[in-house]
Amino acid sequence: MELAHSLLLNEEALAQITEAKRPVFIFEWLRFLDKVVVAANKVDVKEKQKKLVEQLTGLISSAPGPPTRKLLAKNLATLYSIGDTFTVFQTLDKCNDIIKSKDDTPAYLPTKLAAVACVGAFYEKMGRMLGSSFPDTINNLLKALKSAESQGRGEILISLQKVLSGLGGAAASCHRDIYKNARSLLTDRSMAVRCAVAKCLLELQNEAVFMWTTELENMATLCFKALEGSNYGVRVSVAKLLGTVMATALMPKQAAVMRQNVKRATLEEVLELLATGFLRGGSGFLKSGGEMLKGGGSVSREVRVGVTQAYVVFVTTLGGQWLERNFATFLSHVLDLVSHPRATQTHVEAVYSRRCVSFMLRATLGGLLGEKAQIAAGKEICQAISKQMRAVEAVVNDLNGENKTGAADVSASQHVMVCALKELGSLVQSLSATASPLIQEPSIGLLETVTSVLLHPSMAARLAAAWCLRCVSVALPHQLTPLLDRCAERINNLKSSPEAVSGYSFAMAALLGGVHQSPLGIPHSKGMLVVSIAEDLLRTAAQNSRLSLQRTQAGWLLLGALMTLGPSLVRYHLPKMLLLWRNVFPRSQKELEAEKTRGDAFTWQVTLEGRAGALCAMRSFVAHCPELLTEDVIRRLMTPIECAMTMISQVPAIIKVHGTHLKASAAMVRLRLYDILALLPPKTYEGTFNALLRELVAEFTLTDNSSNTTTSLLRSLCHYDDSVLMGSWLQETDHKSIEDQLQPNSASGSGALEHDPSSIYLRVPVGEAIPGPLPLGVSVIDASVALFGVVFPHVSFKHRLQMLDHFAECIKQAKGVRQQAVQLNIFTAVLSALKGLAENKSTLGPEEVRKSALALVMGALDNPNPILRCAAGEALGRMAQVVGEATFIARMAQTSFDKLKSARDVVSRTGHSLALGCLHRYVGGIGSGQHLKTSVSILLALAQDGSSHEVQTWALHSLALIVDSSGPMYRGYVEPTLSLVLTLLLTVPPSHTEVHQCLGRCLGALITTVGPELQGNGATISTIRSSCLVGCAIMQDHSDSLVQAAAISCLQQLHMFAPRHVNLSSLVPCLCVHLCSSHLLLRRAAVACLRQLAQREASEVCEYAMSLAKKAGNGKDTAINLNITETGLEGALFGMLDHETDRKLCSDIHDTLGHMLSSLAVEKLSHWLKLCKDVLAATTDVGGAVTFEVEKDDDSEKKDELDDDIMFTGLGDDDKSKPSVAPRWVTRVFAADCLCRIILLCENADKAHFDLATARSTRAKNPKGELLVLHLSDLIRMAFMAATDHSNQLRMAGLQALEDIIKKFARVPEPEFPGHVILEQYQANVGAALRPAFSPDTPSDITAKACQVCSTWIGSGVVSDLNDLRRVHNLLVSSLDKVQAGKGSSSQLYSESATTMEKLAVLKAWAEVYVVAMKIKKEAETKPVKPVRSGDEDEDDLGADVLPPDSLITLVQPELPSLSRLWLAMLRDYALLTLPAEFSSQLPPDGGAFYTPETIDTARLHYRNSWAPVLHAVALWLSSTGFGVCEEKEKVSPALSRAPVLNKGASPTVKTFEESVKDRMHLMLGVSIEFLCFPRPEEPMEHVMSCLLALSTLLESPCAKTHIAKDQLLAVELLNVLHRLLLTRDPPAIQLQVTTVVQETIRAALDHLQQQHNKGKEEEGQKDSQVALGEGGETGELVPGNSLVFAAMELLVFILVRHLPQLNTRVKESPSHVPIRPQRLPEESARLVANTVSILAELPSLCSPAGSMTILPTVLFLITGVLRETAVKTADNSVSICASAALQGIKTIITSPLARVDSLQTQWTALVRSSLASVLEDSQPDESRPDLDEISMLTAITLFLLSASSELVGVTVLQKGCVDCFRNALNSCDPWVQARCYQLLLSVFQHPNRHLSTPYIHALAPLMVEKLKAVERSRPKTAAELQAVQEGIRVLENLVGMGEEQNRVQLVALLVPTLISYLLDENALPSASQVSKGLHDFALQNLMRIGPLYPAAFKMVIGAAPELKTRLESAVRANQASNKAKDAARHAQPIVQVAPTIKLKTSFF
Repeated sequence: MELAHSLLLNEEALAQITEAKRPVFIFEWLRFLDKVVVAANKVDVKEKQKKLVEQLTGLISSAPGPPTRKLLAKNLATLYSIGDTFTVFQTLDKCNDIIKSKDDTPAYLPTKLAAVACVGAFYEKMGRMLGSSFPDTINNLLKALKSAESQGRGEILISLQKVLSGLGGAAASCHRDIYKNARSLLTDRSMAVRCAVAKCLLELQNEAVFMWTTELENMATLCFKALEGSNYGVRVSVAKLLGTVMATALMPKQAAVMRQNVKRATLEEVLELLATGFLRGGSGFLKSGGEMLKGGGSVSREVRVGVTQAYVVFVTTLGGQWLERNFATFLSHVLDLVSHPRATQTHVEAVYSRRCVSFMLRATLGGLLGEKAQIAAGKEICQAISKQMRAVEAVVNDLNGENKTGAADVSASQHVMVCALKELGSLVQSLSATASPLIQEPSIGLLETVTSVLLHPSMAARLAAAWCLRCVSVALPHQLTPLLDRCAERINNLKSSPEAVSGYSFAMAALLGGVHQSPLGIPHSKGMLVVSIAEDLLRTAAQNSRLSLQRTQAGWLLLGALMTLGPSLVRYHLPKMLLLWRNVFPRSQKELEAEKTRGDAFTWQVTLEGRAGALCAMRSFVAHCPELLTEDVIRRLMTPIECAMTMISQVPAIIKVHGTHLKASAAMVRLRLYDILALLPPKTYEGTFNALLRELVAEFTLTDNSSNTTTSLLRSLCHYDDSVLMGSWLQETDHKSIEDQLQPNSASGSGALEHDPSSIYLRVPVGEAIPGPLPLGVSVIDASVALFGVVFPHVSFKHRLQMLDHFAECIKQAKGVRQQAVQLNIFTAVLSALKGLAENKSTLGPEEVRKSALALVMGALDNPNPILRCAAGEALGRMAQVVGEATFIARMAQTSFDKLKSARDVVSRTGHSLALGCLHRYVGGIGSGQHLKTSVSILLALAQDGSSHEVQTWALHSLALIVDSSGPMYRGYVEPTLSLVLTLLLTVPPSHTEVHQCLGRCLGALITTVGPELQGNGATISTIRSSCLVGCAIMQDHSDSLVQAAAISCLQQLHMFAPRHVNLSSLVPCLCVHLCSSHLLLRRAAVACLRQLAQREASEVCEYAMSLAKKAGNGKDTAINLNITETGLEGALFGMLDHETDRKLCSDIHDTLGHMLSSLAVEKLSHWLKLCKDVLAATTDVGGAVTFEVEKDDDSEKKDELDDDIMFTGLGDDDKSKPSVAPRWVTRVFAADCLCRIILLCENADKAHFDLATARSTRAKNPKGELLVLHLSDLIRMAFMAATDHSNQLRMAGLQALEDIIKKFARVPEPEFPGHVILEQYQANVGAALRPAFSPDTPSDITAKACQVCSTWIGSGVVSDLNDLRRVHNLLVSSLDKVQAGKGSSSQLYSESATTMEKLAVLKAWAEVYVVAMKIKKEAETKPVKPVRSGDEDEDDLGADVLPPDSLITLVQPELPSLSRLWLAMLRDYALLTLPAEFSSQLPPDGGAFYTPETIDTARLHYRNSWAPVLHAVALWLSSTGFGVCEEKEKVSPALSRAPVLNKGASPTVKTFEESVKDRMHLMLGVSIEFLCFPRPEEPMEHVMSCLLALSTLLESPCAKTHIAKDQLLAVELLNVLHRLLLTRDPPAIQLQVTTVVQETIRAALDHLQQQHNKGKEEEGQKDSQVALGEGGETGELVPGNSLVFAAMELLVFILVRHLPQLNTRVKESPSHVPIRPQRLPEESARLVANTVSILAELPSLCSPAGSMTILPTVLFLITGVLRETAVKTADNSVSICASAALQGIKTIITSPLARVDSLQTQWTALVRSSLASVLEDSQPDESRPDLDEISMLTAITLFLLSASSELVGVTVLQKGCVDCFRNALNSCDPWVQARCYQLLLSVFQHPNRHLSTPYIHALAPLMVEKLKAVERSRPKTAAELQAVQEGIRVLENLVGMGEEQNRVQLVALLVPTLISYLLDENALPSASQVSKGLHDFALQNLMRIGPLYPAAFKMVIGAAPELKTRLESAVRANQASNKAKDAARHAQPIVQVAPTIKLKTSFF
């Protein structure tokens, strides 16, 4: 392939390769040329032009295939347009000669077609440059057109289209000729030719004025004829032509009008023409004689569907603004269509026409109009409905019958009503809450209008009105309850009108069915209301025969609808329901017999309808309340069901007696019965299988049914991918809802509500807008087939065989069309049964059953009907799967092999090739491996059969199935298959799109098979890869959208496996163009591919899309239809969200935008923010919630003065460049979510995004740098726009965004005003955004969210001024009043759980505020009080800026009494709700303070979201009020009367204070422990944190301490739970908090123990009594589970080992252990370890002496271990907090009173000694630990020596170790270590116990003196060294002081000379360094001090050495001189001490 990449064709290389590969080589060269010619240098091109033209024209006559000729023509044209044009006419003549040639052989055809393609390309590219030659060319083409075969006709028409487009108006002289020649081909038998003509004429109408003036009617007639017998492609093309011509006739293009004076058509004329097609089809106008008027023959469905599409094209072409202006005319016209008798000749036709009209309305109204215009359109529809309704009422009230045509009018009006109401419903539902102006405006009266239709005489209209009300209630949930009440009231008032009973019950059922879509539900009492109405209707049904039927149906319909509300409501009504069901059916066989003899036709009809209704309600119950289906309930349901089964068998006899009009009711009973049985487990009705199967089989084999009805289930049972074989059978298109009418099975696409009223309350099937149950005849067969599939796996083999034989017999008996119908039904049933077997994992049965089944299936593989062949193939595959035996599979495969080798007919070759594919599909690669080779070779051969494209399609489809299912086993066949695929792609004519689609499937499957290997660089892999790329390129260039979609998905696969080899620069532009395609599947494929690309290469994708948009903008390529503007691809995707309705597509767009956002939003911040802002700024201002003021200048001064209510949105000017439709609310919600994601992304990217000072300085350096904080005003503005919108979903998203903004920016300081934060300036906006959410009519979920935002705002500390805070605070106060109003006071719109949610949200918000307020208060109390400066100048600003310490708490204080009560009540509720299910009997029967028993399940969720902050708040309140002491006193205050009474039974004052403390403690601890025991993984960390904080707060209060200390088991449980929490939750903050709680628990126990000690001492003065106090008693045994100390130890050891694994000796002993060097622990871990150690040290005090001896070894082991691991040197010489805690712990333990307990003396001594030994061992110098902190170790040793002196005196081993340690430290080269060592030695030397200190003095003093003497030779260089010397001297001085008088002189003789040696002489003094001088001064001062202290000794020493004396004297003199100088200078500066002083953070001594 690489050789093909040259400018000229490499002819040598071409000659060397095989014949088969040449076409591929040539195509690859042309592809390369196509890219390179445009980019190459013009001079180079001109040089080689002659040779290139030769090569290219040479290729024309080499019979190129379709893709090659297209590229060849394109290249030639490009070459001439870039290079010289002088030989172009020669080439053109050459082509014309080829076209004229008389050679008609098939071999010459490709050459002719290539010439035709070249001619088209020349004119398209060069147009008028070829000016004069065009008449000859066109005539030549037209001549050829007459004699060409279909492929040639198509190609010539495409070329003509190109010629026309290139020449434009210049070709006017030929327009008539082209028109005359082309129009006759619109009815060509080849569909591809029809499409080509339509495209050609579409091009022609741009210039040919006559087409839309004089020829307009003929054009229309032609188009109608072209639609007859058309396929989907033709319908789309012709509709486009027809619609465009009509639109042009109405609004001609300016240029054409200027040239000729034309008469424009009026709108009426144009619509009249279109209507003709809709109503009369292609059979001409009234000219054709009178028989048309008499209503002969109906319109062909293809024409009607085509014309429907043309209407949509017509309106779309004219545009949204035209539709807005002319909507009334358009609406009345389309509604007239459906009221015309010709459109509604039969019921099914009427349904089809309604579908078409609905499609017209939805496609135009839904897509072209913005939200405002849609509301206006809604008004028009309302008026149309009320006008119709008035006419109907006039007829109904016209008793005299003067109005003869009335009845016909009424029946026609029902269809108008259905269409109008359906559209109105869809409109309101799509507008959602934005539709509120439409509902609220009284002048429209939408609800009145729609409700009036509920009384329409026709059932279809009543159902449509009910459906419309359901849509209103889903869009505006607050209408749901009032509408239900209104309907209930009307039913009760109008009981005597049959229409009213029927209509209002429909409406109620529909509303109940919509409840599940309303998140807030309806009040529980409405269920009671419905049940009582339904009961009443059923009870009174028999009273009045005129109403019996309606009342029966209505009663059961309501009960069925009630079931959709789910088990929580139905549970209460179940007993009554079971009773009703039992009473509808006879109790026994005898009653059933008796019944048959009674009654007339009418009573039987009522009875059957009643039973059908009862079964329907049962089915609804089983479907919606599976939780209530216990064994018992099923048993009780089976009684009526079995009775119904018996009855069914006897109904035929009854129908014989009473007439056939009962058939429908009987069928309804059967339908309902089959439906409910399919939902119940088959085991429950095993006994009745025989009778049931008889009924089922009779049903679908049409035994008692004269019509040939077929089931609609076959398409769902066949495989989705097989759609290509059934034509457009399953294709998903934008026209699906009308194209369904053309499917081959019965009544397909004729779904309508009136076929099954129960569907009005069921869930709408996915992808449907409105439920459309099929007609009863089809539904019953469908239900029987489905049930057959459920029952078959449970039937005995004998019966299976009987049925299968019976099926074969039925097929044999039937003839012709009936045989097809029976066969279709039987096959669907068999497929359903096989699917059931596979799902149940059961087998088909023994040999004879298999044989029978196989015979049945094999027979159908040769059926002429392709659908049956498909079903047979599918059945064969499923059979192989169910049987699963190799021999059986081999036999099946062999049969097909033999058949395919011999058969020559298309039918059996297609059927059996599919059979092979299906076998592989269901058995998989392993099971069918041995047949793989044969299958592949046969299918490859069949795929090359050019004579039949059908055979090729089926063979390729099967091949794709085999490749897919064989996986890696297929690897060996990849090359031959791939080369076949390429050959076919290059040769099969493009009109055979099915073949190309299958080739695409094969290519995709092959790419998957090769998989990741495609990244390789080997020769074979490179060839495979380039073949795949060539294949994709050919398919991308195909004209059919499905083939293009296949190409995209192949490229997507390739990109997944080998991303480097997919060229994004060409793929992305192609995808961008497809985004505007009119084909759904192509748009889907493009977006799915973009989604994958955006995951990895978002920025490249966006760049390529942008460059494409620029190219299109420069007008080079006007052919590209793009909607990418300066907002780039992401803007276009946002735009797509507004008019795409397909769910898969929208979700992919969301994902794509999400991926782009993740990778690009931070870099291109302002671009993305602008995108979101533009989308959000499109807020509709229909009666807007807030008045906006448009502000042009963001920084204007007015901003600060704006009041809360007037806000600004920079809407900017309305430019024309914006898309015609403003973004809809769904898109705006998505944009608001994007905003939150952007904030999160910025947070994760860089903290500078949230720092204004940094951001400003960054921007100054790099103006392009974008940081979020600079866009804060935009963020706030966007959140504000969203939060105050009409749409509830958008309000939620806006409040969420606002909360995020507050959380992230609350701490960002404002650099210009220190002490202030940047959010302060936006207070007004926040207030204004929150206020609307607290208005009374706001839904609960929004208010709840707003409470959350309020508490975040108040707690964020942004606002310091109380008056400013009050605005938001008042909102919370008003909500609190609502909560206090108690249950059931306000009129309820939503369910009780919504009220629960709102109330809990308010309490949670208050709790959060209170927690913050207490935190601020606590901080303020702990801060030192600033002295108030005198003077009044600062009085004012104190008030303004500085927050008084208790400010926030003053806002909460007044509400606290009521709040605390409500909080406690809420916690009580929560505690009850968290009880396990087995305690449910203990729950209060009438609910809690904030929930009702009915809504208990939903309430749990709301409690779960809000309990944690409340718990924390209650803990704070209890702890600050001493467990509510003050509240106890106010018990009788009047405040109680307002609050809901919480403790219902007893009067509130009974409990004593102790009891209430106990209750509250139990509540708080219970809730906490229950939660901490098992926090769900999805629980946020904040909850865990709140819970721990609550516990620690609680334990601060004395009451709580006593409580937990008294109940030791409780404390143990708490510690155990905390231990578990540590195991599961890692965040350090949580672990730290756990240690705090543990510490408080231990302290509480200690305090309690202390009190007991004191008590004991008071009671009796003896000593013995207190020995046994504390854990461990006399024996010292600690019992796990009861012992608090043991529990604490477990938990603490866990923390230590988790953070310092080296402590665990087992780790060290394990062979894999690598010693870890001690490192600095991270800050958080260090704090955690320190806390743990300090708790550990306290534990022994909790034990009795014996007990403490049990734990002390462990405790000391751990503490010394921590010391060893954390004593690490730091740069600043500080002691780590862990080490310091360990030292403190050692001190605590050694100084404990245990040492004084005599009985333990020996143990204690041993313990102390061994501990010291451990420390000594750890402090040995060691190479592996160079950074050991010797000081900490020395400190520990010193601690032992000082505190435990008595135990250590005279232990020489230890003494020697200690001395060595000190000695090492003195010899250390680190001055800091020396200094500390001196300090510690001093404390040892001074120890009062001389036995202890003397050995140390003897051992270490000489060394010290030596060190100090040596200083003279090396004076200190640094401050630290100086300090070491000073400390040493101090020790020496102290020793002098300690010595006895007689030794004093020797000691002074050591000290004084050393000091004098430190003095400098006068000359050296000035030049000495600062440190050196410092030493001099220090020595001098000390000497001056020592002299007077020991005068005698001093004199003796000085006297003995005269040189000392002189040095001293000179130094003194110098000192005095300098002092004098200083005095003279009078600089009284304080003496600065040079040496730093050491201050230990913690003093251990």
